[in-house]
Amino acid sequence: MKWNQLMAVGALAAITGSSFAQAMDPLQLRSLAASCANCHGTMGVAEPGNESLAGVNKEELLKKMMDFKSGKKPATIMHQLSKGYTDEQLVALAGYFSALKK
Repeated sequence: MKWNQLMAVGALAAITGSSFAQAMDPLQLRSLAASCANCHGTMGVAEPGNESLAGVNKEELLKKMMDFKSGKKPATIMHQLSKGYTDEQLVALAGYFSALKK
């Protein structure tokens, strides 16, 4: 695992302060985050035309993902994808991406 990915996982644990973040396998979290790369870029830095996730405020990112999941925020595909994650996984993903450098 690369140093910046380890830092992101460590920052996630510090940011959330939850036992979930401490118990989540870093490889599992990296796998979850990798599924976002098709649209949001490797390490959360998207190509022009898509939204980058790296360095975005955790609470703002989590709110967007929860709004997609609930259907409150319309989307082309995110409303469907977000339903495949538990709330805890979305919290972990928001923490992961917010800890990455823009």
